[in-house]
Amino acid sequence: MADAHPSEFPSDTALADEKSPVDKAARRKTLFLILAAVVVVVAILWGVWYFLTQAGRVHTDNAYVGADTAQVTPLVAGAVREVRVGGTQVVHKGDVLVVIDDADAKVDVATAEAALFLAQQKYGQAAANVGAARAQVQARDADIAQARAKAADAAAQFERARVDLARREALVGSGAVSGEELSSARASFSAARAARDLAAAGIATAQAVRSSALSEAAATEALTRGTTISTTPDVASARARLDKARLDLSRTVIRAPIDGIVANRQVQVGQRIAAGAPIMTLVPLATVYVDANFKESQFGRVRVGQPVELTSDFYGSDVVYHGRVTGYAGGTGAAFSLIPAQNATGNWIKVVQRLPVRVTLDAGELRVHPLRVGLSMTATIDTRGDNGRN
Repeated sequence: MADAHPSEFPSDTALADEKSPVDKAARRKTLFLILAAVVVVVAILWGVWYFLTQAGRVHTDNAYVGADTAQVTPLVAGAVREVRVGGTQVVHKGDVLVVIDDADAKVDVATAEAALFLAQQKYGQAAANVGAARAQVQARDADIAQARAKAADAAAQFERARVDLARREALVGSGAVSGEELSSARASFSAARAARDLAAAGIATAQAVRSSALSEAAATEALTRGTTISTTPDVASARARLDKARLDLSRTVIRAPIDGIVANRQVQVGQRIAAGAPIMTLVPLATVYVDANFKESQFGRVRVGQPVELTSDFYGSDVVYHGRVTGYAGGTGAAFSLIPAQNATGNWIKVVQRLPVRVTLDAGELRVHPLRVGLSMTATIDTRGDNGRN
């Protein structure tokens, strides 16, 4: 048998060229299937992760740190003698912040002390006058008794003069009594009658003097009746003025009302400050909170008491704060703006409103990573497991 010509049989290279498009399509399909499977697996994994960690959570980056700051104001006016703190300085409750010149306050204290001593002295005099007034009443009683004795004697003298005159007038006709004796008897009678009337007037005078003494005694006793030297009105008023003067003296030293950081200091040595004028602000870092402004559409499941996770650009996302929702604001920010929006117009466009939510932070985390008022925060409320609304 003769050998076949080489051109009658296909070579291996030709066979490979004929199969390559089919193999490429198969491989491409396999890759697409693998990629689709990977995408499906990743989507399933992401869905499981989202359901387990993110579902039921509402998020906002419109949140800011706030605090109930303490405004430091002097309660008395005066010139500033010392300023012992500066801006950004940490102070504790009771630390001395500012000292006001106390020269005038010391003078007021001395004046009030003198007024108190004078009031106490007057009370002592009034108490002593009560005994003197009572003695005067007793003396007037004696005067009345004496006047009555004189009146009785004058009445006896009058009766004797009357009888003597009557006897002599009866003897005038017999000539036993001379005209001179009769005139003398009549003069004695008139004198006795005048003495009697004078004695009666003396009784009335003594009684009037006794009434005056009784009134003076009553008025003197009224100043001290039911009181002691510490409760009498004049002494109590003087003591109150002294307490006020001492209080004003103590207020010349201005102390920190809370723990915090000094901010907005507006006082210098030598400056004369008025009572009630703000001189600095204290920011309590240990009790700062966050006001997170959530959209009104995010409040479907939000309620008081739910946990909140927060981060701040100040420390970065590595530091996570934990807190609780403690309440909602009484209205949106637009409602309390200086010029509220007027929606009753023809060109009204609906704008999603935001409602501030107060978040209380964990005190331990604040001690480790203190925040400052005004810092921006990112807040996420976990609403899972509760469908209620508060």
